[in-house]
Amino acid sequence: MAEARHQAPEGDAVLTRIGQAVMLHRGGDREEARNRLAALWREIERDGAPFHRCALAHYLADTQDDPLDELIWDLRALAAADGLTGALAPRAFLPSLHLNVAAGHLRLGQEEAARGQLALAREAAGALGEDPYGDGVRAAILRLTLVLEGAVED
Repeated sequence: MAEARHQAPEGDAVLTRIGQAVMLHRGGDREEARNRLAALWREIERDGAPFHRCALAHYLADTQDDPLDELIWDLRALAAADGLTGALAPRAFLPSLHLNVAAGHLRLGQEEAARGQLALAREAAGALGEDPYGDGVRAAILRLTLVLEGAVED
């Protein structure tokens, strides 16, 4: 029973609510999406499944207006990924999560912290599949690397 609480079964209500808020955000209603995700976070923050907390924090980061708030949510997503096990192992999530944290540090002018997180993203990239998602994350890692090297502008 305790193990079931830590895994996110397919089609569950929390994932449905996250998906609905994400659709609002992608449809241009950033504020309503942020409000719904924040309300859901208050519900699951303490004892929600790590997968739910990881996904929710990840999407909450995307709805933030302030770069520091975005970084804080990205860090929460990364912390929640530490609790993932079994079929929901975080290996494939880690490159993207570290990349998001790196980008957040860079937006705040924290280049050394960004470089450290980018290195972790690169190290974790071996877990990515040879598919569009993996290709996209690898391309984003390369792009941020070029930005940090001054080869391209962000």
